[in-house]
Amino acid sequence: MAKLKDLIQKEPIMEGGHRMCLGCGAPIIVNLILRTSDAPVVLANATGCLEVASTIFPFTAWRAPWIHSAFENAAATASGIETMYRALRKKGKINKKINFVAFGGDGGTYDIGFQSLSGALERGHRFLYVCYDNGAYMNTGVQRSSSTPFGASTTTSPAGVVIQGKLQKRKDLTKIVVAHNIPYVAQASPHNWLDLTKKAEKAFSVDGPSFINVVSPCPPGWKSEAKDTIGLSKIAVDTCFWPLYEVENGKYTINYKPKEKLPIDAWLKPQGRFRHLFKPENAELLKQIQQDIDKEWEALQRLASL
Repeated sequence: MAKLKDLIQKEPIMEGGHRMCLGCGAPIIVNLILRTSDAPVVLANATGCLEVASTIFPFTAWRAPWIHSAFENAAATASGIETMYRALRKKGKINKKINFVAFGGDGGTYDIGFQSLSGALERGHRFLYVCYDNGAYMNTGVQRSSSTPFGASTTTSPAGVVIQGKLQKRKDLTKIVVAHNIPYVAQASPHNWLDLTKKAEKAFSVDGPSFINVVSPCPPGWKSEAKDTIGLSKIAVDTCFWPLYEVENGKYTINYKPKEKLPIDAWLKPQGRFRHLFKPENAELLKQIQQDIDKEWEALQRLASL
């Protein structure tokens, strides 16, 4: 198990000085996960905030082999590199362990990159896919994705006279990945560094594909304060909007159960993208959101009890 002191003393693979927005959750997530690797890493990065802001020509924030993939094929890129590595090991040209990691936002994972991800998982490549889930296409103007929560106002689901934010419920990608029967799947949050790094260690240790979905606050897209990033991550967990759990070879384990589950209002109110939901005429929408979260939390607890 990683100790915080040891993680801090490790040389970062993603350097400071990148152009990510103040308060962005992604670099926190990336640094915590990569510092847990016990071997050199090779990285694939889908087009998105992390890619654009960390490699503004002629600069780079990366201290490891890093490949920019298109929006839709980071998982295919990682699986191709992993296949080449296995071939070179078989020929005796490489004799050391290397970890392969692909990073993508929810747009490049839930939506555009899903076919590539699903194929790589089904083929059984040994790599870790990390989704930093900020709930919209933030890099291109805060358009809704299939990860965008119900009721959120985005530039393509604007709250106004016609609609009150996104009309559809968010896709549960974590459980979709579980259905691929891979060795390790988890949900995590940057506020709980110990839980996140434990999950990263497990993901790196398995012989096959692994997947970690991490909630990643985005102050411009969420219309929240940069200083609230870690706090909002914690509230997402304490409201059970974003439960912390893992699935090891099909076995569900809930890693954290709030002693007192907070109402979803506590997470929605600090975010300007949900401001319209607190108008009196939208009370039923708030009620529906709470009911959906309660139902999903109960379903998860049943799965963990099997």
